[in-house]
Amino acid sequence: MIPLSVLDLSPIKQGSDAAAALRESLALARHVEALGYRRYWLAEHHNMPGIASAATAVAIGHVAAGTNHIRVGAGGIMLPNHAPLVIAEQFGTLASLFPGRIDLGLGRAPGTDPRTALALRRSLQGGVDTFPQDVQELLAYLGPAAPNQAVHAIPGEGTNVPVWILGSSHYGAQLAAALGLPYAFASHFAPDDLDHALQLYCRQFRPSPYLEKPYVMLGLNVFAAGSDEEARLLFTSLQQAFVNLRTGRPAPLPPPLAGYEGQLEPRIADMLANVLRCAIVGGPAAIAEGLSSFIAAHRPDEIMVTAQIFDPAARRKSYDILSEIHPPAGA
Repeated sequence: MIPLSVLDLSPIKQGSDAAAALRESLALARHVEALGYRRYWLAEHHNMPGIASAATAVAIGHVAAGTNHIRVGAGGIMLPNHAPLVIAEQFGTLASLFPGRIDLGLGRAPGTDPRTALALRRSLQGGVDTFPQDVQELLAYLGPAAPNQAVHAIPGEGTNVPVWILGSSHYGAQLAAALGLPYAFASHFAPDDLDHALQLYCRQFRPSPYLEKPYVMLGLNVFAAGSDEEARLLFTSLQQAFVNLRTGRPAPLPPPLAGYEGQLEPRIADMLANVLRCAIVGGPAAIAEGLSSFIAAHRPDEIMVTAQIFDPAARRKSYDILSEIHPPAGA
């Protein structure tokens, strides 16, 4: 049985605020921990009115402090926005506070628009172009000290926080393979290169001190409810959020809207169908069938489930239904 994990964007809902979003994230983390989910990851995004996890390391500390054993991590940290030493210190601190429970997923995208990226970095020099070197520098800070090493991450050094490469294209797959790191693919919103990226990763993988063989985790939207009709209604919150984002109008997560798909222009409907095609939406029977098909088609080692559901109780219920169909702890 393939392990299941959770990706949470800590959604700020329409009519609510970031404080409520972060409280709801902790409540969900406690809930899925009790159900046996393996990891709970939060993601770095900036200048997004609907996402409360911009200070990702802080949000991870909040969740880790309020849970007991579930692994908590970043899915991910957008490394071009940061000096590797700073991330090593942040995650070394988290690993010191919560030993054996912290993961560090690294992404190459800025997680925001160009103007905000400039505000974050104060310069756009380097950035994505130096991502491979920055990853290796970060790995070195988290490992044991080298002879005559001048700069140390304290805390961080020797913690060996597990590092993952995140991606939605062949670039991340090739880098993860070259460095012998686990690979998480963002199929939940960018599925176009999924099969090609997985083939490259598995074919080019080089065993390393971090990992002996390829390990793939795939993102998957799962909206489970008591009936297909109810699940499709819940799904309209994510659909609306995607349309808002793709049309340059990012906003807090909207409530479900009956009949939403029927209101869409054909080109917008086609865009949604493409980017969200790695989504399983329905009652228990539809979820079981969809999950079985997804696993058979892509053979992941782990699945990271995300569910941008407006009502917190409905979101918890979705994870309940999934856990009844597929025990999340795996083999």
